[in-house]
Amino acid sequence: MKSIKFRNFRILRDFMDVRQFMIEVYERDWRNGVPAPFLEYALSSSWMDTSLTYRYRIWEDAGRIVALVFYENPVNDIYFSLRPGYDELAKEMVAYAGSDMPKIEGKQRLVLFEGQRAIMDAAAKAGYHNSGGYNERVFDFENSLDFLLPEGFHFVEPERLEPGKIAECCWKGFDHEQEEGPWDGEEESTRRIMAAPHATPHHAVAIENEQQQYVCFAGMWWTPENHLAYMEPLCTVPEYRGRGLASAALSELQRRLKPLGATHMTGGGNLFYEKIGFEPCVGWTFWDRN
Repeated sequence: MKSIKFRNFRILRDFMDVRQFMIEVYERDWRNGVPAPFLEYALSSSWMDTSLTYRYRIWEDAGRIVALVFYENPVNDIYFSLRPGYDELAKEMVAYAGSDMPKIEGKQRLVLFEGQRAIMDAAAKAGYHNSGGYNERVFDFENSLDFLLPEGFHFVEPERLEPGKIAECCWKGFDHEQEEGPWDGEEESTRRIMAAPHATPHHAVAIENEQQQYVCFAGMWWTPENHLAYMEPLCTVPEYRGRGLASAALSELQRRLKPLGATHMTGGGNLFYEKIGFEPCVGWTFWDRN
């Protein structure tokens, strides 16, 4: 007999239990919600607004977490994780999202994955409609990524990774330099991510040019419980794009993680991933209500 209780999230107390819950319900297509590194990466990042995380809601059955409603970025994008066998909570979760989770200028969006049928049905009954989405690619390690590193570049040894160089590479690689000006030397946000409880920066891949500048970076959150190589982030400095560096970095990640037991690696929605062998796997859908 189920004994369901709910409460709000306490970031300093509940994170580890929430992570374990996400590990337990994980499926490759995210049908039960996002993988554990998705939330940990966000909570440890400077771009994430953590000031409203107390609005996250947890449902428990006899002390075991069975459901979670939370936001990532922006705060009005609302996500749902639900343990199989608890579909009856979907209506309550959607109602809570609509009434108590953050909104921006009165607007809110539910982010649901294609396998989350019970929550989709509850959302539709509550007046939400599917306004679009995309398919995220995943690489199956039954296949091989074997793109070679171009001449004139080399991989940085894991023990030699430098937070400042990673920060500068990501600043340029995500086009902040073009939009906001040169990197100002700030590296604490990178150090903060690298210090997250389950971060695995020693599995990340950085590529240097002959001047020892990082020109491509692929982060890695190795999650052995799910045999998951969660790749985040991936970027290449603009003037070095189109040379195969990102493909080589992902190939190196597979070479490093497959012997550890990884069976698959996350990618993204960009067609680049599909061109090098990643396959559509995670269907994102967005739901709005007028």
